[in-house]
Amino acid sequence: MLAENIKAVLCDIGGVLYVGNESIEGAIEAVKRIKQNYPIRFLTNTTQKTGPQVVEKLRGLGFEIDTEDVITALDMTKMFLEEQKSNADFLLTDNVTGFFDSLKNYEKKYVVVGDAQHNFSYENLNHAFRTLLKGAKLVAVANNRYFKDSDNELSMDAGCFVSALEYASGQKAEVLGKPSKEFYELACQSLGVNPSECIMIGDDIEGDIHGAQNAGLQAALVKTGKFHKLDLQKGIIPDLILDSIASL
Repeated sequence: MLAENIKAVLCDIGGVLYVGNESIEGAIEAVKRIKQNYPIRFLTNTTQKTGPQVVEKLRGLGFEIDTEDVITALDMTKMFLEEQKSNADFLLTDNVTGFFDSLKNYEKKYVVVGDAQHNFSYENLNHAFRTLLKGAKLVAVANNRYFKDSDNELSMDAGCFVSALEYASGQKAEVLGKPSKEFYELACQSLGVNPSECIMIGDDIEGDIHGAQNAGLQAALVKTGKFHKLDLQKGIIPDLILDSIASL
């Protein structure tokens, strides 16, 4: 059961607001109602799009979203590398690698892994492995197991390939996106609230629900996107379970 001190809302994007190229029924109206009553940030672990690209897609689907409303795992990664004054070898899709061009004058101290899709070739994975053996540190932009793809089926996400590199190199990756506590704390700070005053809405029982609760937030699980009924047998208890964000 939710506490009564909710002052702000965090919301996942893929699987909660849309699947593929279609918005979830009632989601556009739900977001409009939430924004009328609460400050909100939309959090995404997607590494296939930058923040402006995410906003462009949401607006194309009919959502009234501002650029400052969205915080991506790529944003968190860039902030991390800037703080470390470091560049990296990036295992990402081609359309987002330019996001990190401002770091090109720094020494490469990290291997950064996100959802690289077709760039997850043996050659690229082996290059990342060899770079780790030479002393680079492993960073996962996100560590999700799978996501609901545009064909409405589940597809492997970056976490599977992060695990392969962890196993081969003997390193444990530092995860910067959800479910990291720091990611949730950053989002709450941007809203000017304490984690206990914020609710996270998501379809991922581990990254969204468990991650948010570990950071001190309340969490609402929606039965859309990647949700599966077996999720409720993993020992993670959401504060609220909804058929969709439209039920909120």
